[in-house]
Amino acid sequence: MRLNSLPRFFRFALVGCAGYGVDVAALYFAIYGLGAGLYWGRVFSYLCASSSTWYMNRLITFADVRSDKFAGEWLKFVVLNGVGGVVNYTTYTIYLHYGFSFAGISFAATPAVAVALGSLSGLGVNYILSRKLVFPSAPEKCARLR
Repeated sequence: MRLNSLPRFFRFALVGCAGYGVDVAALYFAIYGLGAGLYWGRVFSYLCASSSTWYMNRLITFADVRSDKFAGEWLKFVVLNGVGGVVNYTTYTIYLHYGFSFAGISFAATPAVAVALGSLSGLGVNYILSRKLVFPSAPEKCARLR
C-alpha cells in the first residue's frame, strides 16, 4: 500500500505523529540544552515541529496541490496553523499546571505527555486550515480567485 493511496486526513495525522517526535526532541533540547524552560522551550519546539510538518505535508499529504511559492507557503502554513497552535499551547500549559486524572488515576505532568495532548487538541483545526487555505485543491483556488 502506498502512502498516497491513504485518505488525506490519515496522511496528515501520520505526518503529525512524525511532527510530534520533532516537537518533543526540540522541546527537551530547548529545556536541557538551551535552558529555555517549559514554556519558552515549547515556543521553540512548536516552530521546529510546524516547519517540519509543513515540509512533510507538502511532500506526503498535499503533494498534488502544493504551491511553487515555497517561502510563502511555509509562512502561510506556520501562521494559519498558529490558530491550532494556540489551542495546542493552551492545552499544553493547562496540563502542565493542573495535571490530569482519568478514572481516579493521576498521570504525571510530563512535557512529552503535554505535547501529545496539545497536538491532538489542535489536529482538526490545523487540518481544516491547511486543506482549505494553505493547500487548496484546484476548484478551491478558482473559487477564491472569483
